[in-house]
Amino acid sequence: MIFDTVVVGPLGVNCFILGCEETGEGVVVDPGADAGRILERVRSRGLAIRYIINTHGHFDHVGGNRPVVDATGAKLLIHRDDVPLLGRAVDVAAMYGLTTENSPAPDAFLEDGATLSFGSCTMAILHTPGHTPGGCCLFLAKEGKVITGDTLFAESVGRTDFPGSSHEALMASIRTKLLTLPDATQVFPGHGPSTTIGRERLYNPYIAG
Repeated sequence: MIFDTVVVGPLGVNCFILGCEETGEGVVVDPGADAGRILERVRSRGLAIRYIINTHGHFDHVGGNRPVVDATGAKLLIHRDDVPLLGRAVDVAAMYGLTTENSPAPDAFLEDGATLSFGSCTMAILHTPGHTPGGCCLFLAKEGKVITGDTLFAESVGRTDFPGSSHEALMASIRTKLLTLPDATQVFPGHGPSTTIGRERLYNPYIAG
């Protein structure tokens, strides 16, 4: 599988570009900004993007949705509980002195337990509310990887001081959806370095002990 990371925007969002090497079908996860750089990586890999997936609806993860959708014709997917955030990206970014673009409406919704396929690759959708009501993680079982958005980071977890956030819900999501994955599973968060489930079980101060 092609698995590329492009760090985008002033908040350093990890945008992931995944592709099936056999068919050339791919997905883009969290195109938060810098659409031109994302699309250049897509072109360099020769991918036909089937889905654009938002792990959640915060402005720094959705700000590049429109240009990437327009350029690729891919379907935009997000959990239904985060749809209200898509139209508020400009206003929320302005609160931090930043600029972005509101997202178009999604074409379909991420559903807990559902699977998405692109070429011969498959990912499972894990609904992990807490950071936002509709936060989701993407588990690639065959590859032993999970994209965690802003749910789980290396030795940290997502913020829960935003409207609609819940620390109790976040920790329940981590316990029931992520810590049940094999320890060797590689974790690719929405910001910062990668880690593993086993490492977080041992060293994450929100989880360990």
